[in-house]
This record gives sequence, C-alpha cells and structure tokens, in this order.
Amino acid sequence: WRAHDRKLGRDVALKILPDAFAHDLDRLARFEREARVLASLNHPHIASIYGLEEADGVRALVLELVDGLTLANRIARGSIPLDEALPIARQIAQALEAAHEHGIIHRDLKPANVMIDTDGRALLTDFGLARSLEAATLHTLPGSVLGTLDYMAPEQARGSPADRRTDVYALGLIFYDLLAGGR
Repeated sequence: WRAHDRKLGRDVALKILPDAFAHDLDRLARFEREARVLASLNHPHIASIYGLEEADGVRALVLELVDGLTLANRIARGSIPLDEALPIARQIAQALEAAHEHGIIHRDLKPANVMIDTDGRALLTDFGLARSLEAATLHTLPGSVLGTLDYMAPEQARGSPADRRTDVYALGLIFYDLLAGGR
C-alpha cells in the first residue's frame, strides 16, 4: 500500500500482514524476520525498511516507496536490449552480493520482486522468504517448498539446503527473461 508518513513528511510503502495470517505464529515470525533481514541490509539496490509498526492489531512493514514498475511488468512489454538489460542484471547481482556478504539468501528472486524506479535503477524487494545462510542450510520440511517454482533452483525445489547458488540460479533465469522478453 502507498501511504504518507505524517511524522517525517514522506511517502512510504506499507506491507501489511493480512488478517488471515495475523494469528499464524509461523507467518508472524516470517514477517518479523523479514523486517530484521531488511534492517541488516543497506545497499542502493535493496529497497530500505523504515520500521515495523503495529496499530489496532494490524502489523505493517514501513518500506521505501519505489516509484516505477516491477521488472515483471517491464518484461511483459517485450525483450530488453542488451545495453539496458546488462545494467539491470548487474544491479540485481550487486544487491544479491551485498545480501550474501551479510549471510542472507533471498530464496524468492523473481522479476516481480525487483522494482525498476523512474531513473531506471533496479531495487530488490520482498525478503519474506529470506534466510540466513546458516538457517537456509537446514532442509525444508517434507512436502513443503517455499519460493516461486518458475525461478527455483532444482535443489531448492527438492527441499535440499539452499545457499548463494540458489539466488544465482534465479538471477540467470531473470537475465534470460530480460533478453528474451519472457520465459
């Protein structure tokens, strides 16, 4: 949601935990983990978090508002010329590198989780499935797969431990999408 922070006089984005998940302890923990992960990252190609708020039983992440469109929306318009695609891929790679250096893997990298602002800058968003490298080496519970299958590395789809290569695999698929105009 787009909102206005009256205290600081700026527009922000709100990511609200839906009522259906407000009492789901796993979803609450994931939501709060996303806030902590984002708070630990400071990079020009990762959308910033400003706070985790709760009012009247509603929990929300207060995030940097990125004016622009998702990379998925841009790809839907057709293939992107190489001279435009390379900087986008490079910026996503730099964001991933910064996250990985802080011990964080995204685990749900896809065009819908990358925003392109009005200046053409790529920003990585939605760290809802992100994990520390230590926690990500644990196996996923049998029968559960977290992430988006279309951009998921084979080992992640099998529920095997995920690591940096999981994000690199997804980045390769995104780069293909950029050049081909879709999957």
